[in-house]
Amino acid sequence: MSADTAAFSYDGGRVHPGETAHIRYTVSETYLGEPVRMPVTIINGVEDGPTCFLSAAIHGDELNGVAAVREVAHEWDHTDIAGTVVCLPVVNVPGFVAQERYLPVYDRDLNRSFPGHPDSTSSRRIAYDVWRNFVEPCDFGIDFHTSTRGRTNAFHVRADLTDHGVADLVEAFGANIVFDGEGQSGMLRTEATDRGIPTITVEMGEAHRFQREFIDQALAGVHSVFGAYDIEPNATPARPEWRTVVDGWAEKTWIRADAGGIVEARFEPGDVVHEGETVCEISNPFKTESVEMTAPFTGLLVGTLENPVVSPGNPICHLVELSPETRERIEAQRVPAAAD
Repeated sequence: MSADTAAFSYDGGRVHPGETAHIRYTVSETYLGEPVRMPVTIINGVEDGPTCFLSAAIHGDELNGVAAVREVAHEWDHTDIAGTVVCLPVVNVPGFVAQERYLPVYDRDLNRSFPGHPDSTSSRRIAYDVWRNFVEPCDFGIDFHTSTRGRTNAFHVRADLTDHGVADLVEAFGANIVFDGEGQSGMLRTEATDRGIPTITVEMGEAHRFQREFIDQALAGVHSVFGAYDIEPNATPARPEWRTVVDGWAEKTWIRADAGGIVEARFEPGDVVHEGETVCEISNPFKTESVEMTAPFTGLLVGTLENPVVSPGNPICHLVELSPETRERIEAQRVPAAAD
């Protein structure tokens, strides 16, 4: 393969094999006509291999993925990288600057705007430039997210397991919890997968902060993928100790407050809760009256409230059903999975 055919090209530049480029790519303009520029790092290995993207902060206040992608781009040794790694640590630059989930002013969700359009809304124009230059040339991708503000997520993957390429990517990433589904129209993972670029979403923790535990889990997943796809010759694909897939059969619900007050949680994300157990207690300021919220079925807590005050109807925690086999494995101190 010649140097030209192995180069990674984008509007305005080209990164040749053996090169790493740190660029600020213009995706929009401010009211003053100044450029809005997205940071991008492109690592093109000397050896031939797949091209992948790692993206974060499509929702501007979701920061754990920002730390993970930056660490891959700037702290990992890329000497022996095979293929090309496209690092997009902050996709939604206006939202990131404002520390808001959506694009400011127009309040549009950038993650419902892909693959975008050059003659449409501001969000779809940004999505189009990101898509055409940095997503469309790739063979697969990993998109990092957190919960929205005021809530937190257990570490899990969202993916369309009916797509064989996505299923392989999920297996390589090695997460314990997988939500199986196509996703919504306009989502980066949905649109990329539909166009032959298998992509998964990684959900981890909460907005507006760095959480080292989740960042390290994300980096371990990327290492595992790089090993499985021969991007890093010395990386070893991971095998999780246990796994549960939440799909159409699984019952799932947000447990919502039946009273207003202050919440005292009994469990954390990732815990198994049995049917009838008290998930939390809601009490008034004097603790003279309280309401216990119980689990309607045995399941795994994958999301919980962070702000411990509620009104009736507010979501408190997200509970998903586990298969009996998975429940037994988790409760048996997470016995390692048997080798194939």
